[in-house]
Amino acid sequence: MSLEQQRRHIIFGGRVQGVGFRYRSYYLARQYKLTGWVQNLWDGTVEMEVQGPEALINKLIQGLAQGSFIHITSMDTKRIPLEEDERSFKMLN
Repeated sequence: MSLEQQRRHIIFGGRVQGVGFRYRSYYLARQYKLTGWVQNLWDGTVEMEVQGPEALINKLIQGLAQGSFIHITSMDTKRIPLEEDERSFKMLN
């Protein structure tokens, strides 16, 4: 398991609003001790910044894809600089 810390900015497309996506993100992130935030966007996508070990970020994404009503059809992902003082994962809006 890779323990290298990284931060990713991700835009999820598909059936990701109104299906518990943010709620599931929040609880999975807390379970894996990841930090960051998640929010709905006006165009029906969901935006997330998540930080932690690469392997645990990948587990979070796998867990989201297994949600009963969630259907991810696209993910625009890029690595961004770490937020050194961040201590939690938040659900915005």
